[in-house]
Amino acid sequence: MRTVEIRVPATSANLGPGFDALGLALGLHDEVEVALTGDRGVHVTVEGEGAGEVDLGEGHLVVRAMRRTFGRMGVPQPEGIRLHCRNRIPHARGLGSSSAAVCAGILAARALAGGDFSDDAVFELATELEGHPDNVAPCLAGGLTVAWVDHAGAPHMVKLVPDARVRPVVLVPTTRLATETARGLLPKDVPHKDASFNAGRAALLIAALTQRPEPGLLLAGTEDRLHQHYRAPAMRESADLVERLRAVGVPAVVSGAGPTVLAFSTSDSQDLIAPEVGNDWHIQQMDVDPVGANVQFPETR
Repeated sequence: MRTVEIRVPATSANLGPGFDALGLALGLHDEVEVALTGDRGVHVTVEGEGAGEVDLGEGHLVVRAMRRTFGRMGVPQPEGIRLHCRNRIPHARGLGSSSAAVCAGILAARALAGGDFSDDAVFELATELEGHPDNVAPCLAGGLTVAWVDHAGAPHMVKLVPDARVRPVVLVPTTRLATETARGLLPKDVPHKDASFNAGRAALLIAALTQRPEPGLLLAGTEDRLHQHYRAPAMRESADLVERLRAVGVPAVVSGAGPTVLAFSTSDSQDLIAPEVGNDWHIQQMDVDPVGANVQFPETR
C-alpha cells in the first residue's frame, strides 16, 4: 500500500483589477493523505473545514479529481482509495478551497500512478475541472501568478515573486457564497473606459506587489470597475467593509468571488484594519506561500 501526502495552499484570485487573471498563494493550507488499498471502495475522513458536510465517497472533490487524472493518464482506476483530509481553508469563502481540492487530487493521482503526466498537463486538467486558471495557478506554483487562456483554449501562467514586504490580511465572514452565484451577477459587456481603467490598475498592481509595495500604489493598484460592484448585492457586508477600509487608506478587495475580504497590510495600515471590522469577521494575517503545492511520500522522509 503506497501513500502520498499533498499540501496545498489557499489562494486569492482577481486581487481587485486582475479579474480572472491574477492570483496569490497564501500561507494557509489543506493537507490530504491518500493511499491506494487492496480493499474495494472509497473511504474518506475529514477533519476541520467541511467535516460533517462534504461527501465521504466517490463524490468527494479530491476523489473525483483523482479519477479524472487516472483516466487522463490512461491507467486503470484503483478499486480501493483511502483519503484523509485535514482542512484549514474555509469553504465557499473566496479562498480557493475547491481549487485546492482539485489540485490535491490531480497531484495525488499522478504521484501514485507513477506515469508520465507533465506539470503543464496538471495545470490544464486543473483548469478544466475548476473552470478558471487564476486560482489553480497560484495553488500549484505559489507566489503571485498571471494566468490566461490562449486562442486554442489552452491555459498558461507566469509566476512572479512578490516583494517580501507584502503582507496579506484575510477577513473571513461567517456567511458563505457560491462562486456560481457571484459570477451570475456579472454583465455580458462592460464600458470600454472601465476595461481600460482596469488594464492600467492591474499593471500598476503587479508593479506594486513585486517592486514597490507602498500604501498609495497598492491602494490605487487595487481599484476595480469590472466585477466587485456588480457582485456587491450578493455580499453587501463584504462590499461595505471594502469601502470602509479603502476610505481610510487600506488597500482592500474582495477575495476571489467573495465573501472574504483581502487587505494588504503595511506599517501604515495595520492599525486601521481592526476598527473597521466587526465581531462577525475572523482576521488573520498571512504570509505569501512562495512554493505552492507540495508532494511527499511518507516512507521517503
